[in-house]
Amino acid sequence: MSGPFDLSLLRRWPDVEAAGLVAADAADRLILDESASARAEIRPGELVVIGDAYGALTLGAASDGADGIRVHQDALSGEAALAANARQWAPEARFASMGLDAELVSGARVVLLRLPRSLDALADIAATVASAAAPDAIVFAGARVKHMALAMNDVLRTAFERLDVTHARDKSRVLIARTPRAVTLPEPRAGRVDGLEIRAYGGAFAGARIDIGTRLLLQHLPGDAPAGTADDPWIDFACGTGVVASAWATRHPDVHVYASDQSAAAVASARATAIANGVADRVSVVRDDLLSRRADASASLIALNPPFHSGSAVSDRVAPRLFADAARVLRPAGELWCVWNSALRYRPVLERLVGPTRQITRDPKFTVTVSRRR
Repeated sequence: MSGPFDLSLLRRWPDVEAAGLVAADAADRLILDESASARAEIRPGELVVIGDAYGALTLGAASDGADGIRVHQDALSGEAALAANARQWAPEARFASMGLDAELVSGARVVLLRLPRSLDALADIAATVASAAAPDAIVFAGARVKHMALAMNDVLRTAFERLDVTHARDKSRVLIARTPRAVTLPEPRAGRVDGLEIRAYGGAFAGARIDIGTRLLLQHLPGDAPAGTADDPWIDFACGTGVVASAWATRHPDVHVYASDQSAAAVASARATAIANGVADRVSVVRDDLLSRRADASASLIALNPPFHSGSAVSDRVAPRLFADAARVLRPAGELWCVWNSALRYRPVLERLVGPTRQITRDPKFTVTVSRRR
């Protein structure tokens, strides 16, 4: 590829698409501009891109001549969007999607990073890069100014000797980190709540604790639900750190649980949580966008604490996608147990997409409902 790539062509699909939700922004453009001279000096395979929401950094760099780009995106929907955008607009781009590990960054000399909002996620990324990248590696880490904090500078300084800050442009800024320190690969953070071991890599929702919505759901989940076999497992949908999955498996020694999340950090955390609780033989954790790996009418019980963010944007279109796919996977008369912020008023949506819905409990902030598949 050659010549500047028109980032306005990019789409967010299969992620939520709506007015005001963009696939690329000024921060992507600034990262590409600030890193241009450094990228011009590297060889194929020496560029790594991390946190590229929908492909702007990867395809922008490929249009400038980068080859053999290694890419890590936490969200599986981001990987799918990058692949779709490449097929449509940049079929000659050469890149590979990889996990956040030493192989991703081994020998890398330039790293383009969209800064995550979570400081723990940034710490894990910085440590991973510093542990295996080339000694002269340079990291160009950018975001919209409104999503940046001074603490991000401190996190990067724990993994790199030098940090420079660019001037802001179009309400965006780039941090440039150089000279990796001698650090080790990150381990998951550990916590113990109500007798349950929790493990969390940076960026996993709620970290090594139980958020109040999930806690309320756990207090009311049924203990005598049908199935729970290897062929008809209970499903922890959008599982996060796998708290529900491991709690279910711990409470019910014969039950098999299927846990699914599109976040790579969540999936790694849920697997570590299952291992820490000694239930990994009965908890299957998969990375999936929605429940696409599950057949229609293949489950009797699903638990869900739906997210309401698409990237950094709040959107009321995220949860309905999950409700609809849960309905697809549920057997007739199967149940979706759901906890949600009461202000979001999801009950009519659940009635429409899944089936008859009744309230189980409600506190000042959250509501727990059960919807029976019609």
